[in-house]
Amino acid sequence: MESIYLLEDDDPLDIRRDNVFKAVFTKETVESRTALSRLVSALIGKDIVIDSIQANEPPINSTRDRMIRFDINCRAENGELINVEMCFNPKSFEPVRLEYYISKLYTTQDIKGQIRNYNDLKETYQIAILAKEKLISDEEFFHTFEYYDKRRGVSLKGLTRIITVELSKLEEIVEKSTEEMSASERWAVYFEYLTQRDMRSKINEIVEHEEGIAMASQVLNKISRDQEERIRIMQADKAELDYQSELSYYRNLGLEEGRKEGREQGLEQGLEQGLEQGHRMGRDEGLEIGRTEERETVIKNALALGLSLDTIQKITGQDIALIEEISAKLGN
Repeated sequence: MESIYLLEDDDPLDIRRDNVFKAVFTKETVESRTALSRLVSALIGKDIVIDSIQANEPPINSTRDRMIRFDINCRAENGELINVEMCFNPKSFEPVRLEYYISKLYTTQDIKGQIRNYNDLKETYQIAILAKEKLISDEEFFHTFEYYDKRRGVSLKGLTRIITVELSKLEEIVEKSTEEMSASERWAVYFEYLTQRDMRSKINEIVEHEEGIAMASQVLNKISRDQEERIRIMQADKAELDYQSELSYYRNLGLEEGRKEGREQGLEQGLEQGLEQGHRMGRDEGLEIGRTEERETVIKNALALGLSLDTIQKITGQDIALIEEISAKLGN
């Protein structure tokens, strides 16, 4: 049996990375499914059992398939729908994004037919665990959002909930004893401080007190100590970082070209007008370059991970001829 505790020399993968998070919680094992059930229960405030992970994304039978999942979309035994995701660096548009996806998840429920009505709708939860940037201006790490009358403070008592967990707001909570922490606080501290060696004894205390975290720790320890799986996960991180870096490079290149062209045109048309046009043209050119390179980079990274051409076509939406051309150039 794999250890649930961290040893002195252990170097666990960072579970705040979304591909590690998904690898831990989407394995078809009792430990992984138990961990996911307990995590969701702690965050929504009631006991539920995850019955299935929805097949709206690639299957989760292999590590490489798990890497390309965007979130964990699951269904509880009572029919409730839950979408859970770990976001390492949330963007400024995160609140609107969360509202968009909770509405889409809610409306996937089928209540058409003579024997069904609105009373057959189930509660739906969008859970976002946010690792780095603060999303909400207060110092509370945990929020639950629902529809209500802001002026009078009256809840609509609807069936959708958005739950946010901000790991950057745990300075006071981590100082509590493990016994004083709530289940949601233990999960948050586990996620945030797992890789810090000076917090190892605290993490092991939390593992001992929380069954779901113990199961998650067992799965994570196995992944972290399995060199083959560890390398595959790290390759996914590298591919993502390479993609982001290249996109940023070509955007900056486009802006620089725009500035240069703007200065040249400014000699004839006036500096202000030339710079404005140069910036506009530079942005357009840079974005176009970036889009082209982005498409090719995504396809190359997917090929490097061993995905089939059909799978890459489904994921990227790109023309199969382009994928075959890039594959041929790489000698696949």
